This record gives sequence, structure tokens and C-alpha cells, in this order.
Amino acid sequence: MVQVIEWVNPGEDEIIWRYPNEVIKWGAQLIVHEYEVAVFMRDGKVYDVFGPGRHTLTTQNLPLLYKLVGGSNSPFKATVIFVSMKEFQGRYGGETQTRELAPIKYYGVYWFKVADPVQFITEVVGGQSLYDTQDVTKFIRAYFNEGMMKHLSSYSIVDLFQNLDMVSTQVKVKLMEDFRRLGLELVDVKIEGVNTTDEWRQRLFWLMQTGNAQAVMQMDTVKQVAAELGKSGSASVGTGMVLIPQLMQPAPPAQPAQPAQPYAGGGVPPAQAAQPATPTQPAAQQEICPYCGKPIPPGARFCPYCGHEIKRCPNGHIVPEGAKFCPVCGAKIE
Repeated sequence: MVQVIEWVNPGEDEIIWRYPNEVIKWGAQLIVHEYEVAVFMRDGKVYDVFGPGRHTLTTQNLPLLYKLVGGSNSPFKATVIFVSMKEFQGRYGGETQTRELAPIKYYGVYWFKVADPVQFITEVVGGQSLYDTQDVTKFIRAYFNEGMMKHLSSYSIVDLFQNLDMVSTQVKVKLMEDFRRLGLELVDVKIEGVNTTDEWRQRLFWLMQTGNAQAVMQMDTVKQVAAELGKSGSASVGTGMVLIPQLMQPAPPAQPAQPAQPYAGGGVPPAQAAQPATPTQPAAQQEICPYCGKPIPPGARFCPYCGHEIKRCPNGHIVPEGAKFCPVCGAKIE
């Protein structure tokens, strides 16, 4: 009876199929359907590849395996792997961090197909010892997710939420290179959605409104300090009077260095006489909007830039939202 080697009724999501009998007879009929490739392996190494068609296995079309078995016409052992060359769809999803270490969740869909069956068999099937289609599918999905996590972590949270189409295109280009090393072609990638925590969603709102990351981080610091001081009762009031106003002030600009004056005389230049300290005028107390980080008029009830209401204590100090006592003077807030 003639041995027939054929992948019968492959499933829509099946990428590979392994012929169960490893003993191959010379003269066997190999049937390879359209969009399929049959690869002969032995000891994890690829030897001969057949495209679509009906093939009678002879010493002529299996020259490498015939040479490997020493020119014997006896049945030989080989692993026959069928590879589907159709396009497949995969879904993905996972968690990672942005460039600012903001936690995000992402999900979407991607399309791929085998471009180089020999490289695919070498790197994925034989290289990973994955001879089952479910294991191969799982490996590709995990490989894709790993690449997504790596590449998405190089973007800011604003880019992910404002320019998702641009990020999808750029990530696809980067992942194409990764897939090509496996003998796969990444046809397309679509990021369907991203999400983050409530805390980072609030920060994202202010970042998108102001574009000032320093102001947002300064506001976060003030909130954290105020919250910690609120846990310590009246003992924290004195600390708050010193610390909170300093945190609310913008960083002073760097002063340019004064150029040294050349010494016109001979010999050792005389020591510079100490200059009397010039009395400085007290700087006017400038208030900063805790929501957009821009200067606001003293005593303003609303920020002229972002429109946010400025909460104050009875003595006029700016206080965080929800505060029951002023972290500066300790006055009770009604």
C-alpha cells in the first residue's frame, strides 16, 4: 500500500501540522495543497522543502535526506512539518509602563503570515521544540506581547492617548523587524485601546491642558505633603507654614556667571576688596495656580489661565481641594 502524506482538513487557525508517522518509505505520495509548504526535518535540522503539488518521494527530490541515510533505499526516519502560508489574525493585550512609569493597559489585534518557512521552522518550530499548532500560536502571541511592552514603554502617556494612530504605525515598523527574524511577516497592527489608573488619568488631564510636566509634578508633591501633614494633627502646622509655600514657588532661574575683569598692573594682582552687601528689596509674594502652574494675581479666586477655582483659607492662603485645615496657618476651612 502506497504511503500518503497529506494535511487533511486543516483548521482556520492552524499554522503547522506534524505528520504523526516518522518512518517514511521511498515512493510515498506527498500531497501539498495550495498555501502550504511541507518541510522535512531530522534531529531538529531542516533538509528538504516541498511546495504545492503531488510529489512522489524519490532519491532525486530528497537528495539531502538520501545522502544523510547513506544512500540506502530502506525506509528512513524524518519529521514532516506542514506549514500554512495563509494570513492569520491574533489578538493581544497586556500591561506595561510609559516613559514616565505610568501604568497602562493595552489591547488590540494584529495580522501575520509565514514569509520564510525554513527560517520559521528553524527559529520557532525546531528552535523552540514546538510541534503543536497551539504551542506555536501561544509562542507567537507571547513574542508579540513582549515586543509591544518593550516598544510602548518608550512613549509618553500623552502620545499614547493623543496620537494612538501614530504610535500604532511606529510600533508596527519596529515589530516587523522582530517578526522578520522569525521568518514571519507582520502584515498590520491595530491598537484598539489603552487605559491607565485614575491617578494618572488626572495627571494626563493636566498634562494635556498645560503641557507643563514640572507643574503637574509640583502639584502632586504639594498634595502628598499636605496629605501627610494632615495625618499629624496640629504639630504639622508649623512645618506646613515653612514647607508648603516653598513647594508652591517655581524654581528660580540660573544666574549667569559674571566675567572676570582683567588686571592691568604688574606683579601679583591685589586681592579683591570685599563688596558691601547690597540690601535687597523684599520680593513681592507671587502666587502660583496649583492646577496649571502659572502665576496668578494675589488673592485671585479663579485662575485666569485654566479657569480652576482657587481654594483659600480665611487668611488667604491657597489650600488643596478637600482640605479641612490650612496647611500654612492651621485655620479651619468651612
